[in-house]
Amino acid sequence: MAAPLTTSRANEGGAAHSPEQEARRVATALLFLAAVALPCLVLYHAVAPAGVLVPPAAMLPWMQAAAPPHDDDEVNLESDSEDARLERVLRAAAMANDTVILTTLNSAWSEPGSVVDVFLESFRIGEHTRELLDHLVIVSLDATAHRRCKQIHTHCLAVATEGVDFSGQKNFMSDGYLRMMWRRIDFLRLVLEKGFSFIFTDTDIVWFRSPLLHLYAQGDFQIACDHFTGDPDDLGNMPNGGFTYVRANSETVEFYKYWYAARERHPGRHDQDVLNMIKRDPYFAEIGVRIRFLSTEFFGGLCEPSQNLSAVCTMHANCCVGLRRKINDLNVMLHDWKRFMSLQDKDKHSVSWSVPQNCSLNKVE
Repeated sequence: MAAPLTTSRANEGGAAHSPEQEARRVATALLFLAAVALPCLVLYHAVAPAGVLVPPAAMLPWMQAAAPPHDDDEVNLESDSEDARLERVLRAAAMANDTVILTTLNSAWSEPGSVVDVFLESFRIGEHTRELLDHLVIVSLDATAHRRCKQIHTHCLAVATEGVDFSGQKNFMSDGYLRMMWRRIDFLRLVLEKGFSFIFTDTDIVWFRSPLLHLYAQGDFQIACDHFTGDPDDLGNMPNGGFTYVRANSETVEFYKYWYAARERHPGRHDQDVLNMIKRDPYFAEIGVRIRFLSTEFFGGLCEPSQNLSAVCTMHANCCVGLRRKINDLNVMLHDWKRFMSLQDKDKHSVSWSVPQNCSLNKVE
């Protein structure tokens, strides 16, 4: 009679190993692998830059998902210039057509419960605005603002100005305020030179609807208004630099250079005043830039509120001096919006703004 199959297989390679023997063999193999790996790891740390440990997957690009976008602090190499950081952050945040949303922030507006928190909350509760946060870059003007940005948002860019401290509250038309406004204009020119179109928004603007559908198909430089005459081409409109849409092209780059240089011809004036003074200059027609003004029905503010909550996209706490006043009235706007959205369509017409409450152009004593 033939021997059992199990017995013959066990004897093909010699005597069968007991479980204890198998365990010893596995342990020996593991010890061998550890003995080989440890010197390799020590050698790697000896030659690799301090603090850099490349995971194996990084050398196998087909095994890893697309890398998450870096912000300006993720890579800290000597060769990583401010220009390279700007390019990287803009690229990570850009829409498919290379458009980004930009805002600037200093420490006074970055504290918990301050303006930036209201600003971001409006995106979260607005209609089709939450996804726009993926394209928002917060440009921090001081280290404290940048640290806070890193805690609350994805795309943060630190922009320093040598010899200038932008950290504290800048009272309207103070020297620090003017420096901050003109630094912003020069930075926006850099963005255009990189080939990125942008929507710039002040942080004291709340977003309730996406503004993209209400921007003009024709118009290189489009700007909100303190007062809108009803004609988007009327240079008699009173522009407000808190909200702009600018297409990246050679005309707008030249426009921003001219605007920035004009500060020297009009000392003691902020960017918005100077724009109002130069908007009729023949030079703009020579370079071919087309300026268009945005209706306060869609882009309202406390100077001229939108009267149509069913259409409004943004509301600006302009015509308002004082940080606490701004925070109060911005929060009231959020409350009004929530009340409007909670109603049935047939009842929404009854809702109007409860602002201004605390806001005023009178100086805070």
